[in-house]
Amino acid sequence: MKVMLLKDVAKVGKKGEIVKVSDGYGRNYLIPRGLAIEAKEGEIKHVKKIQEVKNEVKQKRKEKNEKLLKKLQERVYKIKIKSGANGKLFGSITANDIAKLIKESTNVDFDKRWFAEKVGIKEIGLYTLKIKLPEGVKGEIKLKVEPLE
Repeated sequence: MKVMLLKDVAKVGKKGEIVKVSDGYGRNYLIPRGLAIEAKEGEIKHVKKIQEVKNEVKQKRKEKNEKLLKKLQERVYKIKIKSGANGKLFGSITANDIAKLIKESTNVDFDKRWFAEKVGIKEIGLYTLKIKLPEGVKGEIKLKVEPLE
């Protein structure tokens, strides 16, 4: 029996999916408890259409994020900060600091959670930072930390 799930059901599927279950499980457990309804031709077509639209939107979002990644990789971001004579910084540069720098220099709403690794820069130098944009778009950007004169 094919049923369309109205709620997430453990070890069966997620809300909105059409799954095949045994007749007894569907009729005696899922349907009476309001967890599913019997899937007919109309519901199956409707769910497939919704999945197609979701996939299309996801693909467009992925393409948009790939363009954004290319834009972010075009330049080396520079930040000047107070440091000691040996190149150690007074404090550290965090993901939030870098996100603000990127937003100011490229006018892109960059989220600090897009960094794939924890950021805690404490020395002068050139750094390669791994970023992970939504929809699985991954890449690297360059950051140059310079001493404030």
